[in-house]
Amino acid sequence: MTLSHPATALISGLLFGFGLALSGLMDPERVLGFLDVAGAWDPSLAFVLGGAVGVSALGYRLKARRTRPWLAPRFEVPTHARPDARLLGGAALFGVGWGLAGFCPGPAVAGLVLGLPPVLLFVAAMLVGMLLHRVTAGGRAVARRA
Repeated sequence: MTLSHPATALISGLLFGFGLALSGLMDPERVLGFLDVAGAWDPSLAFVLGGAVGVSALGYRLKARRTRPWLAPRFEVPTHARPDARLLGGAALFGVGWGLAGFCPGPAVAGLVLGLPPVLLFVAAMLVGMLLHRVTAGGRAVARRA
């Protein structure tokens, strides 16, 4: 059986959202507890992140054995060998936002199904930020193809 791209995307998104809900990453209090390493640290999400790194490492190993992905014409992988100022600045901004709100984009979008006002506000602010980036970057944010 061959899955279409939309069906594959739907199944992947549902699995991802289920994993986020099951792991506790959609709970901002739990996330903030994990990020509070100097206070009442909750280490439970370290297992979730460790599992994610393991799955990613497995994916990269499998990629090395293939010439192209199953459902795309080519692999989309980073081409920069070293972090640059834009990457570091973006990572810092992401971390500050995650630490302030307790949400990052994936869990926030998955949390939209709950309809909670903090989630709706975060996603709205995230979309405004993405629009501002697009306007101010002037097309410089185009992804490089490998």
